[in-house]
Amino acid sequence: MIIKLKPHTNPSDKYRFIEYLTDLGLEFHFSENSEAERIQVMANGKNIPWKEIKSRPIVDEILDSSNIYSMVHRNYKPENTVIELPGVTIGDGIPIVIAGPCAVENEAQILEIAHLVRNQGVKIMRGGAFKPRTSPYSFAGLEEKGLKLLAKARQETGVLIVTEVLDTRDVELVAEYSDIMQIGSRNMQNYKLLKALGRIDKPLLLKRGMSARLEEFLGSAEHIMSEGNSQIILCERGIRTFVEYTRNTLDLNVVPVIKNESHLPIIVDPSHGTGRRDIIESMSLAALAAGADGIMIEVHPHPEKAWSDPEQALSPDQFSHLMNHVNDFIEWRKTHALSPTRL
Repeated sequence: MIIKLKPHTNPSDKYRFIEYLTDLGLEFHFSENSEAERIQVMANGKNIPWKEIKSRPIVDEILDSSNIYSMVHRNYKPENTVIELPGVTIGDGIPIVIAGPCAVENEAQILEIAHLVRNQGVKIMRGGAFKPRTSPYSFAGLEEKGLKLLAKARQETGVLIVTEVLDTRDVELVAEYSDIMQIGSRNMQNYKLLKALGRIDKPLLLKRGMSARLEEFLGSAEHIMSEGNSQIILCERGIRTFVEYTRNTLDLNVVPVIKNESHLPIIVDPSHGTGRRDIIESMSLAALAAGADGIMIEVHPHPEKAWSDPEQALSPDQFSHLMNHVNDFIEWRKTHALSPTRL
């Protein structure tokens, strides 16, 4: 359940109320916003005196949080979560672009791409140093060497780095080199990894699982947030359906639904969502029109030579063409803000 405190609560009254909840043996988390504070109470099988709690003068109302993602829900935090990074804001209504290769291959490749995306105004570069692959014989990443190359690209160009972490044992290592840590679709329900990442102070990009339902997707974000980390960026990357003409089915329905249901920002990955470079631009613009907080695009100097997912990587010219249209749309969005509609 969620305890909503009355607006402008006196700090001393709040402190006494916290002591009261602690004396009851309850576990709880806080959310502070411009209206009031909300306290998420974990029942953990306890018989909680809700009637008594509700009668306390400090309490405005008690909200039901019976679903599995109560802290991720807008009832817990009505305002959008906004993630601030050096030179970049995610979730403030102005879409951002993340771009880069599927995998870090070598120094020349990653530095060329870093300069390419930075020259197009992109401030966050993606690049995989650890690559989960369907085949055990496919290139699986340069690991720490790849992380060091990403760090060099950041130092040389100023781009921020988002890269994937696969294992709890690598959390500290990846955190050292990255600005945003990515949780891939295969790990969306790796709860030990989610909880470990929930205990660090670093923005996280959580990709939707290949067949994940909405409540499972947001439930994974809840696992992270319940450990204390609310810097979560959701990412729609396509789901597996009967459709055979694209790699996945890019579920853009989920964007406005999540904007209505949750306070967390959501971006879209049309590269993995389609697997076809010829429709990435169309689906990128469609994602932004649906209200996405950004898009994540794969780009490579020579797509046909890419070591991973060459079919969905844009060439420099194709990426430049895409960015021209995306920038036009972003300018339009600055004067036509989209906001969730509660039904």
